[in-house]
Amino acid sequence: MSISIAETTTSQEAQEELANELLNQAQNASQLNSSQVAQLVGNLEKLLDGSSVSKAVGQKVINVVSNLMEGNSVALSASANRLVQVVEDVGLKLIVPGDREILSSGSVVLAVRSIDGTNFPQTSFNIFNTDNVQLRALSRSRSKRSGSALGSVSLPSSLTAGLSPEDQQLANRVQFTFYTKPALFQDDALNNQTLVSPVLAASVTNLSISNLAENIQFTIQNVNPIDGNYSASCAFWDFTQNGGGGWSSAGCFVVNNTPEETTCSCNHLTSFAILLDLSREGIIDRQQAQILTFITYIGCGISAIFLALTLLTYLLFEKLMRDIPAKILVQLCLSLLFLNLVFLLDGWLALYPVVGLCISTAFFLHYFLLTSFTWAGLEALHMYLSIVRVFTPYLSRYMLKFSLIGWGIPLLVVIVVISVDKDNYGVVTYGKYTDGTSDDFCWLRNDIAFYVGVVAYFLLIFALCLLVFIIVMVQLSRIKKQNPQNQPPNRGVMTDLRSIAGLIVLLGLTWGFALFAWGPLYLPFVYLFTIFNSLQGFLVFIFHCAVKENVRRQWRTYLCCGKLRLAENSDWSRTATQNRMNLSVATATTSAPHLTSRNSSVISDSTNSNGSVFADSGISDSSNSDAILNDIHRLNISL
Repeated sequence: MSISIAETTTSQEAQEELANELLNQAQNASQLNSSQVAQLVGNLEKLLDGSSVSKAVGQKVINVVSNLMEGNSVALSASANRLVQVVEDVGLKLIVPGDREILSSGSVVLAVRSIDGTNFPQTSFNIFNTDNVQLRALSRSRSKRSGSALGSVSLPSSLTAGLSPEDQQLANRVQFTFYTKPALFQDDALNNQTLVSPVLAASVTNLSISNLAENIQFTIQNVNPIDGNYSASCAFWDFTQNGGGGWSSAGCFVVNNTPEETTCSCNHLTSFAILLDLSREGIIDRQQAQILTFITYIGCGISAIFLALTLLTYLLFEKLMRDIPAKILVQLCLSLLFLNLVFLLDGWLALYPVVGLCISTAFFLHYFLLTSFTWAGLEALHMYLSIVRVFTPYLSRYMLKFSLIGWGIPLLVVIVVISVDKDNYGVVTYGKYTDGTSDDFCWLRNDIAFYVGVVAYFLLIFALCLLVFIIVMVQLSRIKKQNPQNQPPNRGVMTDLRSIAGLIVLLGLTWGFALFAWGPLYLPFVYLFTIFNSLQGFLVFIFHCAVKENVRRQWRTYLCCGKLRLAENSDWSRTATQNRMNLSVATATTSAPHLTSRNSSVISDSTNSNGSVFADSGISDSSNSDAILNDIHRLNISL
C-alpha cells in the first residue's frame, strides 16, 4: 500500500513539473510559430494521458491554453481543435473532491460539477467575469438569469431522462467551458459575417444528449453591441467543416436578441430513413439531416392528407369497392395512413421523459410499418394468383383470410419482440453529427430485433413483390410480341410508364432503395428512399385514384355540378356492360369448355365489375389509360 502511495505521489509531482515547464514555454506565446505551438499542444496531450488530473495540473493546463489564445492567431489555427479537446479532457479527468470545481484563467473558464445521472438536478451556469462564476443547482422558481452575466445556461432536470440506464450511470459530471474570445474558433468561410460574442459550451460526461423535454437555451453577451443594420444568428462549431472546423447554423435559431445579448437554441431532427436504415448509423452531416427532415415531414404530411382522401373516395362510392384489389388497396391506405401519423408524432413524443410513452410509440410504429409491408405483399400475392394461377379454384372468405394475414401476422411479430424484452423498444440515438450531438427517436433499440423483426420481414415481402413485378413485365413483353396488331391506337410510351410507376408504388418497391444505402452511395439512396417513401401515400392517390377513369367518373357523378356533372346512367355504365358482353363472347369461343367453367369461378371470386381479374388488379380499371393490365386481360381471354 505504501508503495502505491509513493508511486502516485511521484507521478503527480512529475505531472506538475511538466505542467510548469509547459506553462513557462507558453509565457511568450506571441513568439511561437505554428510548429512550436503544435509541439506544445502535443506535450499537453501527453500530460493528460492518465486517468485523472489534479486541480493543480488542470489549472496550469488551462493557463497554458489561455496564454496561447493571446498569441499569434495564424500560428494557433492549425492546433485550435486540439486545444479545444485538451480543455474537454481536463474537464472529464479533473479530480473533484467536493461537488464542484472551477478553473479560471484570463481567457478560459472551466467549471465542473458532480451529478447523479439517474436524478439530474437542474443546474445553472452564470459567468460575470473570469473571477466571478456561479455554478449551482436551482429550483425552477429561482432559475431566472442575472442580466449582467457574460454568458449563462440552465440545464433542466429532465436532461438525462432520455438516456439508457447504462448512460445514466456514466453521466457523473457536467462541465461548462467559457472562452472570452473566439481565438480557437476562426472560420475563413464566414464571408460577411462577424463573430460578436464569446464562446460558451456545455456537456455531460462527453455523452450525446438530445432527447429533451425542454430545449436548452444559451444566452451570451455580445462583445460589441449590434446596431440595427445587422441581424444576429446562432451557430455551433463543426469540427469537420472546411477541413479543419467551422461555424454552422444548421438546426440552430435565435430565440431572442438585443443589441447587447443573444439567446440561442437548437432543434432536433429525424428523417424517414431511420425506419429502414440498415447501417443503423444515421447521417453525420447535420445540414443533410435537416434537409432530409424537411422532406420527411412535408412528405408524410402530404401523404396523410391524400391517403385520407383516397380512403374517403373508395368508402363513399360503393361501385369502387366491388372488387378484391380495391378492398386490398383500402387496407393498404389505412395502414400507410397510420404509419405516417405515428411517425409524425414520434419525434415529438420522444421529447417527453416517459419511458412507457416512448415504448408504446415505437411499438405502434413497428406494427404499422409491418402491416404496410404485409398489405403490399398481399397485393402482390393477389396479382400472382390472378396472372399466373389463372384457373385457381374459388377461395372462400378471400378477404377475411387476407385481413387476418395483413393485420394478424405483424401483430404476432411485435408481440414477440416486446415479450422477449420490453426494452427492445425505446429511445434510440440516431445520427452522430460532426458537432458531437445526435437525434433521438422512439424505435427498436435492439439490433437483433431490428434485423429480424424489420429487415428480414421486409426482404421476404420485397422478394415477393419484385417477383410479381417481373412476371407482369414479362407478360407485357409477351403480349407485345404475340399480338402487335391488337395494341390500342392511342397507346404510347408514357401510358406504359405511368402504369409501371403505379405498379411500383403499389407494391412498395421504392422501399428497396434502403438496400443500396451503403458506403459512398449511402446519401443519394437515403434521399431517394426518403422522397419516394414519405410521398408514397400521395403517389398512391395519384396513380390509383386521381388518374383512374372509374374514380373520376364517380367524382363527376356525385361531387361535381354543372357541365362537369355526369348522369348516373352515363357512358361508363354502358361501357362496363359492353365489356362484360365482349368477355362472354370471347369465353364462349374458347376451344376448351372446362377452362371456361374454371375461369368463371375466378371471375366470381374477384367480383370484378367488368368480369376480369386482371382489369383492376390494383393499377387498372379497363380504361384505355391502364394499358398493362388490359393487355394481360386480352392475353388470358385468348387462352
